[in-house]
Amino acid sequence: MIAVLRTPESRFQSLPDFPYTPHYIDTLPGHTGLRMAYIDEGPRTAAQTFLCLHGNPSWSYLYRKMIPVFLATGARVVAPDLYGFGRSDKPADIGTYHFDFHRNALLALVEHLDLRGVTLVCQDWGGILGLTLPMAAAARYRRLLVMNTVLATGDAPLPAGFLAWRDWCAGREDLAPGRLLQRSHRSMTAAEAAAYDAPFPDTRYQAGARAFPSMVCDRADAPGAAISRAARDWWQQEWRGQSFMAIGTQDPVFGIDVMTALRTCIAGCPAPLLVAEGGHFVQECGEQIARAALAHWQAAA
Repeated sequence: MIAVLRTPESRFQSLPDFPYTPHYIDTLPGHTGLRMAYIDEGPRTAAQTFLCLHGNPSWSYLYRKMIPVFLATGARVVAPDLYGFGRSDKPADIGTYHFDFHRNALLALVEHLDLRGVTLVCQDWGGILGLTLPMAAAARYRRLLVMNTVLATGDAPLPAGFLAWRDWCAGREDLAPGRLLQRSHRSMTAAEAAAYDAPFPDTRYQAGARAFPSMVCDRADAPGAAISRAARDWWQQEWRGQSFMAIGTQDPVFGIDVMTALRTCIAGCPAPLLVAEGGHFVQECGEQIARAALAHWQAAA
């Protein structure tokens, strides 16, 4: 049996601008006994559902500036915490974390909640994983809002900025998420930075955060690479939904060049919104992005 850590609920008290009640499930197929946390706001019968997927080393708190905009449309908003992050359980063994471990959990959650009319909202690992989901259940997905991420297909060199990030993370026990996000977005308050640190009472809880940089596919036979190549083909050849892309131009990891290449893989993706003040965690400028995406889709309707 693997050792699993669970962040005390007391760590999540008084989160700035994040009043949402967490939901929990520990019966996802293939992950029985591991508790996944997610927020689920708005009408369960809504015609639209926004599925918001975070990356590393953040959690669903990253979407606090976008969620109110989505809810104001009458939509449902679901934002899970990946295993190892947020309020979800955190296996202590770094070897537990791999591409299929997370992808299969997300697929199972979508099925469990029977999400329909989905707008996939994704960034960083939320995109690396999330962009492979719709091809498995295409009828569930209607739109895509993609930000500062990549399809890790393993058949192209990884961006230099990502390689620098991976080298920085190597051997580092404490990724200090709060300081990391605050460095990317200087306007972040101390209380907001503390909210990003909340899931990690000490470095034992950061196994997932330390594992993720080395999980990005860097060769054609890497775990997840074949699925990602199939997803690239699907987005190019099969996708018929609406798309919107936003790029935090200050991102040294998945910036304009990376996102421009990704845009060519998404059929019908319009010119991106360039967020001049946005870094890698561009959801910190999320209200602007959410409103722009909604306006674009409304105009195109």
